[in-house]
Amino acid sequence: MIGILLALLAGALAQPAEAAQPPAQPKVCGYTVERSFPHDADAFTQGLIYRDGNLIESTGLVGQSTIRRVRIADGQVLQRIDIPAGLFGEGITDWKNELVSITWQNGKGFRWDATSLRRKGEFAYPGEGWGITQDGRQLILSDGTPALRFLDPATMRETRRISVTVQGRPVRNLNELEYVDGAILANVWHSDYVLRIDPATGAVQAVIDLSGLREQAGAGGPEAVLNGIAYDKAGKRLFVTGKNWPKLFQIKLTGC
Repeated sequence: MIGILLALLAGALAQPAEAAQPPAQPKVCGYTVERSFPHDADAFTQGLIYRDGNLIESTGLVGQSTIRRVRIADGQVLQRIDIPAGLFGEGITDWKNELVSITWQNGKGFRWDATSLRRKGEFAYPGEGWGITQDGRQLILSDGTPALRFLDPATMRETRRISVTVQGRPVRNLNELEYVDGAILANVWHSDYVLRIDPATGAVQAVIDLSGLREQAGAGGPEAVLNGIAYDKAGKRLFVTGKNWPKLFQIKLTGC
């Protein structure tokens, strides 16, 4: 099974580095759907988090990029604010009483008040921004390459980085991120797979196969891909959705 998944991920994998011993194979995990909820099919989902009983969602595309507070039960947008004009919104996370969002190719991110969604400040970073999460100590940024950067939340300076690998092969196209129970979950863009990554080494511990969810969502179009992971730590609930998906799913992982 892992060989099949590696073949399907081939477009995202680089050549392996030489190693004294073959790296351990990641586990292959499945899922069951526990519940499904309505989701705004016009939302080009780039980032998703759970906070204070609701979802915070960032959406993309120039002229359509927003930050939203969304009620899970019916998908209603309770609050919404536009990202500054001309920018393509990407991932979002929270840090204390703020939200931190990034943009794709503009090297610009924003801090927002987590309650009012009022913009409080901005910051710069080199390269692209794809996904962002936090581990309680640092922010973690993906940029479409195999690298994950760890950033000081106060200064946004890079403190370290890891290269994400599957059996020694670096993985490209890491997109939306979520920190769950000591590991980093990452969507692989244009695939049905989420990777569970060791934040210390970058090694992929598990490949989560979410095949079939897109069809269950009734999503169409080549860009309506899986993208959006949120975790309710207190309730132990894992939510996933995709770009322009009319459904949000609460899922349980199996085989992990």
